[in-house]
This record gives sequence, structure tokens and C-alpha cells, in this order.
Amino acid sequence: MTPPPTAPGALAGIKVLDLSRVLAGPWCTQQLADLGADVVKVERPGSGDDTRHWGPPFLHDAAGQPTAEASYYSACNRNKRSITVDMAHPEGQALLRRMALLADVVVENFKAGGLARYGLDDASLRPHNPRLVYCSITGFGQDGPYAGRAGYDLMVQALCGLMSITGHADGEPGGGPLRAGVAVIDLFTGLYASNAILAALHARQASGQGQYIDMALLDTGMALLANQAAGYLATGQAPQRMGNAHPSLAPYQDLRTRDGHVLLAIGNDGQFARFCAAAGHPEWAEDPRFATNTARVRHRDALLACMAPVLQARTSAEWIALLQDKAVPCGPINTIAQAFDDPQVRARGLRLELPRWRAHEAPGSGPARIAGVASPMRLSATPVAYRNAPPALGQHTDEVLRELGLDAGAIAALRASGAL
Repeated sequence: MTPPPTAPGALAGIKVLDLSRVLAGPWCTQQLADLGADVVKVERPGSGDDTRHWGPPFLHDAAGQPTAEASYYSACNRNKRSITVDMAHPEGQALLRRMALLADVVVENFKAGGLARYGLDDASLRPHNPRLVYCSITGFGQDGPYAGRAGYDLMVQALCGLMSITGHADGEPGGGPLRAGVAVIDLFTGLYASNAILAALHARQASGQGQYIDMALLDTGMALLANQAAGYLATGQAPQRMGNAHPSLAPYQDLRTRDGHVLLAIGNDGQFARFCAAAGHPEWAEDPRFATNTARVRHRDALLACMAPVLQARTSAEWIALLQDKAVPCGPINTIAQAFDDPQVRARGLRLELPRWRAHEAPGSGPARIAGVASPMRLSATPVAYRNAPPALGQHTDEVLRELGLDAGAIAALRASGAL
């Protein structure tokens, strides 16, 4: 679907200077852009954000042929304006400082202290723009023994313990630690960062002052351990990998059926009793080993031994049809292709297409439209507005500089100097 134009978003009027690249920072600023903020993304002349080249997979042109544009970039940069500025060039630095002094928010994900030499760190900018909300995203934060290290999602998934609880147990087929299928640390850091920025903007309404936000991938990774961390802190026992089973609920996992697998997510005793009745074994719900969730967790192996032959007597579709109207959570384990074809996904309009700006491109050189996933934020009065597809590199450079008051001659001189 192609969303129709909508009214200005909740953050209309907020100006964001986006000095970030790759995923955590761009994911943060895409949330702000979706909510209506004017996000200007600064990219390296000639090459741009690293993710423009992180392929395959690549975007396809109108003839169905792959282009040189990686689809990775398109996942986290819609609704932004792209400009190219050489941060190492003195005139480029001056230009970015000028933009920062007019911004409400700056987001960057350089190493700790990396922007000080350019005069683009918080300490350099704040005296001239005390209302600025400045958000730094790093691997390990601004202090501590690891502060100077580069941080990557995979490293932090391993370091924080997430990989130790993801995957099948040692000794099982395919056993061993695994990373999550998407860069969850980066993505959640972006979400936490956008939440912190919104909180700082709200606080500014009362104080008139901005503030500095120190976001770290490691901090986010530790926070994401959630109930698993709470369990360790309560008992001193480190949780282990359990595949798709849940440490505190049973049955809550994938189960083999006649033709594949189905996902059963029973969260309370009432759901279990309804499942037992539907499965033709109401006696399970009365069995002292299975009558309560705590008992089921303790006797998980015995419960699964009882359930296995019963589950394998029907197909996945038959189980889903049997349980869907009995308030027993049960569903398929889809591929991503199947998920996009799901009737609920289609009804919610979660696949969208945005027209691509092509004024500077040769006909047929790139995609006419870029597909993406709609924002999950559904605001009734100030809905998300899909204003722009992920921008071409430097698409808005002249436009943004004109808004700063530079005329065509000044822009041409900057370009000739190598600053743009």
C-alpha cells in the first residue's frame, strides 16, 4: 500500500541533526522522523552511510534487476533528508556547527570523544545552544574501562549474555549459542534513545534547557535480559539455553505436528485446561504434575511426553483451527514471506511502498518505489506520516543549505572546495 498524505506529526517543528550511521542511531532518528520531526541525515560525500553498500540483498530497478543500492539502508532511513558534508573539511565542520546551533536534537554514534576535534561534541555546542538535546550512542558508554572501544551488535549480544540463552542446549542437535536473527541490541538501543530524546524534549518545556544523553549498546543489552536477569539476581543461578522453550512457562514452545510444527504459548492454567479439553485429554488438567504452571515447569519432560503423540496426530492447520476460538494461543511458525502474506498483516497495511526521488538519476537506474514496513505506532490525532522514501545520497543538500541562507554561489563554492 502507499499511505496517503497526512497532517503534520506529533513532532512537527522539531529539527534533528543526524550524524549517526549504520543502525542504532538511524533507527532512533527514523522513529523521530516518522513522528514528524525534520531529520537531516549527514553522510560522507561519494559513499554515504556504510549500509548503502551492505549487500546483498540490493534494491531492484523497474526491470527487476539488482542495483548497487543495498536494501539495508532502506530499513532505517525513511522520512529523512540526506545531505553530504565532509566532516574532516574545515568548511564542512563550520557548516555542521551552524546547523547544530539551529537544531533541537543532535544524534551521533561516534566513539566516545570522537567529535570533540571537530567542535561537534556536546561540550562545544551547548554554550551556544543551551536548549539542545544531544544524544551520543556508543558501544560501551562515555565512561568505564571499555569506553574507548568500538561496539557492535554481535559483540554485545555475546558480552551481555544474550547469546548464552539463545539457541539449543549443548548436547542437543544444533546446540550452542546463537545470535538473534536481527540486530536486536542496535534496534532496542535506537528505541531507548528515541524515548530518552522525547523525555528530554518534554523536560525542556519546563526548564528551557536541553540535556546530554549517554546511550550504550551494552547498557541496552543488559536491560533486555529482563526476566532472565531478574531470575539470576534472585537466585544466583545463570539461566541456560532452552531452544524455544520458556524457563517460567509450560507448554510455551514449538511442538511437532503431523506435517511440521506449531507454536503453543500457554500462559495460565485456564488456557491449559481449555487446551486439554480440546485435545481430548481433560485429565491432564487434573493431574497434580500438570495442574498448575509451576508444576508443569517442574514436570516439563513428562508433560511433553504426554503431548507429543497427541500433537502429531493432527496437522498444524488443524491444530490452529481447533484452538483459535478457544482462547488458547496457537499459531504457525511463518517465514518472512508467509508473514507478509498473512491476512492480519495485510489488513493492518504493514507493507508499504514509497515513491523514490529520481530527478538526478538516469531513467531505469534505480527503483521507482521502495517497499518497507510500516511503523507500529498508531496515533489517532497525529498519525505517522510517510513523507519520503529513504533518500538518495545527498538528495537534499542544496535544499537544506538554501534553508540556512546560502545562495547558489555559496553552495557551488562549498562543493568546489570539497566540503560537500
